[in-house]
Amino acid sequence: MTALQKKDHNPIAHLSAEDIEQLGRELDAIREQVIASRGERDAAYIRKIIDVQRKLELSSRAILLFSLFPPAWLIGTAGLSISKILENMEIGHNVMHGQWDWMRDPKIHSTQWEWDNASPSDMWKHSHNQIHHTFTNVLGRDNDLGYGIMRVDEDQRWTPFYLGQPLWNFLNACFFEYGIAAYDLEIGKYLKGRKDKPTFKRQAKQVLAKIKKQATRDYVLHPLLSGPSFLNTLAANATANLVRNLWTHSVIMCGHFPEGVETFEKTSIEGETRGEWYLRQMLGAANITGSDAMHLMTGNLSFQIEHHLYPDLPSNRYKELSPKIQELFERYGLTYVTGPLPQQLASAWKTVIRLSLPNDFMAKAQDAVVTTIVPGAAEPERVAA
Repeated sequence: MTALQKKDHNPIAHLSAEDIEQLGRELDAIREQVIASRGERDAAYIRKIIDVQRKLELSSRAILLFSLFPPAWLIGTAGLSISKILENMEIGHNVMHGQWDWMRDPKIHSTQWEWDNASPSDMWKHSHNQIHHTFTNVLGRDNDLGYGIMRVDEDQRWTPFYLGQPLWNFLNACFFEYGIAAYDLEIGKYLKGRKDKPTFKRQAKQVLAKIKKQATRDYVLHPLLSGPSFLNTLAANATANLVRNLWTHSVIMCGHFPEGVETFEKTSIEGETRGEWYLRQMLGAANITGSDAMHLMTGNLSFQIEHHLYPDLPSNRYKELSPKIQELFERYGLTYVTGPLPQQLASAWKTVIRLSLPNDFMAKAQDAVVTTIVPGAAEPERVAA
C-alpha cells in the first residue's frame, strides 16, 4: 500500500494488501462486539457524569458568590475549571460525536446538544466529525493538522512565517475555544474566495451570538450576582476558562503531534479501503498513559487511537478496548505511540519548535561546530567555528 508511504520511510512496508484488509476485518469485529453489548451501564455512566458536572458547576458558582474571601475563590475557581473541562471533554465532545445517540434520549443526543464553547455545535461537528475524522492527518485535507497556522511536516515548504509558530501555538492554547471557533468559521477559506459571503456572514453571526451569550454569563451575570465580590468572581471565571483552554489544547496536542505520529499526502486516500482507513487512524494518533481520573479529565481522549478507530462508540469503553488494540499493533508490527502526559506534551512541543525551523537548520548548526585542538587542553574540545 504505497499511499501511506512517506518520502523517507514506510511504516507498513511489511504488510501486504491482504494483511491490511484482515486488520480491518478484525477491527470491524471488535466494533460489533461493543455495539452488541451497549446497554444500561453505559447509559448510567454518561447520565452520572452529566449530573456530577452540573452539580459541580452549580456549587462552584455558588461558592464564588463569596469569592471576596481567598479560600472561596480558590475552591470555586478549581471547581469551575474542572466543571468546564468535564463539560467540554467527556460530555460535549463525545455527545456530539453521536456516542450516546443509541439511547434515543433527546437530552443526550448529538442533534440537540449545545456545549459551553465559543464554536456552535453544528459548525464544530462539520469541521471535526466530518472533516478531521474522515481525513485524519492528511496534509491539505485535515485542517486540524496545524489549524492552518503551523507547519506540521518536513515535506511542507518552509517560510519565515513559521518561525513564529511556537508563539502562535501558545496564544492558540490560551484562547483555544476562540481559535477553534475561528477555525470552524473557515476564515482563511473565506479570505481566499473559497467560501461564499452569505454563508460566512450567517455563520459569523452564529459565532458572535454564542460568544456574547457566554461572555454575558461568565463576565457580567455571575460577577454581578456576587455583589462586592464582582471583580473576584470575574477573575475566577476568566481563570477557569483559561485553565480549560490550556488543558484542552494540551490533550489535543498529545493526541496528534508527538514524535512517532504519521502525516499523509493527499494521494493516501485515493481509492482508500476500509482497512486502509483504519490503518491511517492507527498511525495518525497517540495515547496518554495515566490514572482513571486523568482519563476522565481528557474525555477519554487519552485513548486517542481507540477514539479515532471508533469515534462513535461510548468513551467509557475505550479503556477496555485498549489492550485489544495494542495486541493488534504488536501482531501487525506497528508502533503504538503512548506515554505519560508530560512526555507526550514535551514531544509535541518539540515537534512544533523543530518544524518552525528549516529542515536543514539543525544539520547546519551541527556542521558549524568543529573539533579543534586547544593548546593546553587534555583532549580535543568542540568549539564554534
